[in-house]
Formats: sequence, structure tokens, C-alpha cells
Amino acid sequence: MSQTVKLAAGAAFPAITVPRLGGGEIAPAAMEGWRLLVVYRGKHCPLCKPYLGTLDKLLEEFEAAGVAVVAVSADPEEKAAADHAEFGWRFPLGFGLTIPQMQELGLYVSNPRSPQETDRPFSEPGLFLINPAGQVQLIDISNAPFARPDLAGIARGAKRIQEMNYPIRGTLV
Repeated sequence: MSQTVKLAAGAAFPAITVPRLGGGEIAPAAMEGWRLLVVYRGKHCPLCKPYLGTLDKLLEEFEAAGVAVVAVSADPEEKAAADHAEFGWRFPLGFGLTIPQMQELGLYVSNPRSPQETDRPFSEPGLFLINPAGQVQLIDISNAPFARPDLAGIARGAKRIQEMNYPIRGTLV
């Protein structure tokens, strides 16, 4: 059994880059200001669609809090494009997240249960709120699709963190 390395709260967000649907790249560490990265399992996941739908509905709240939103998965471009065409999400969508990148983020990685599920290993859900200094302000990593943070609470929390100059929590070693 392999061990996932935990990304520490307050750590510099890793310099990962994935292709962006429609062209360009998504590089959360290189973005400016507050940003939220949501890592989803991929096209095969029936729980990801409503979760990302909720994220899309909350875009204005995140924008009002000054938080840029991006989502990424290990899916190839054609699967990401099919989901985007079907659901019309407005946030930037990245694809092609690699296993080493998943491991660098401390994500749990799963093999497909069958070829009908998907054709490649994929990451389980992860959410990272990154502050303007490029540090992980908030992190939520799950090993299953059933446990994910409430996105409305994350939007409210991101606003509150900024209003109160709230410190990064969970840093005591």
C-alpha cells in the first residue's frame, strides 16, 4: 500500500500545471490573488456533476469574495470537453492531471473498478483555497466521492478569512 504525502496547511502550493480546456494552462501557484482549486474525479463520477454544478451556481459569491475558481481532473481533453458541453460550467476547466501531480497535492489516487467506469487511475476529491502569498490557506482531501466540503460554506469562509485576516489553521507540528 502506498502512502500519500500530506500537503501541509500554510505550505507553498506546488507549481503544477495542467492544460486548460479551450487553450492555455491552469497553474494555480502562478495565479494572483485568492484562488480555489477543486479537483474532481472525472467524467465517470456521477457525484462530481452536481458538485461542480453547485460550484458554478456559487461563482458570483466566490467572485464577490475575490476568489478565482478553477477545477481540474485526470480526464483527457475529450472527456473534459464532453462534460463542459453538457453542463456548461463557467469556471476554467483543466484536464490531464498526472499521478505524480496528484501525489504532490497529497490526493488519494484510485484505480478504476472496471473498464466501464474509466480507463485510467484518477484522483479522489480535493479542494484547496490558496491565499495571495501562494500558501495553502484551506485544504480538504477525501478518499471517496461521498465526503466533500459544503461549497457555500467555503465561499462564506473565504470572505470571512479575508475580513478578519484569519490565520492559516492547523500548522502546529
